[in-house]
Amino acid sequence: MTTSEQVRDSPEGWVADHIRRYVETGGAEGHEWRPGVFTLLLTTRGRRSGDLRRTALIYGQDGDAYLVVASRGGSPRHPAWYLNLLADPEVTVQVGPDTFRARARTATPPEKPRLWRAMTSVWPAYDEYQTKTDREIPVVVLERI
Repeated sequence: MTTSEQVRDSPEGWVADHIRRYVETGGAEGHEWRPGVFTLLLTTRGRRSGDLRRTALIYGQDGDAYLVVASRGGSPRHPAWYLNLLADPEVTVQVGPDTFRARARTATPPEKPRLWRAMTSVWPAYDEYQTKTDREIPVVVLERI
């Protein structure tokens, strides 16, 4: 990914506003979304368009890695950002003022239960989202490169 390319932000109203504030303030606003709940900005490359796409996601940590959940609120379909990173796992991440390249991967079956618990401790609604869908909601591990 190059930094000179135009990035398209999530088109959803409140998410787009959240991302705009996050970017404009270098993470000073938006990093803490709700008390004790932090978000990062994930930029993926569109699997069909090739365009860079940015969205805000709740995150947790596992050592030096960042964790995000491809829940889409329990929708039967994976979120577009997850499908994009499956096609191209090299992503850009912004956590507060820190922006870096990372490689994204889906948590393996042996590590997923532990990472799922870590993420439901951050956002308990993930358990509810899983009950709404037959698809297994992935936990994504973002490792700095």
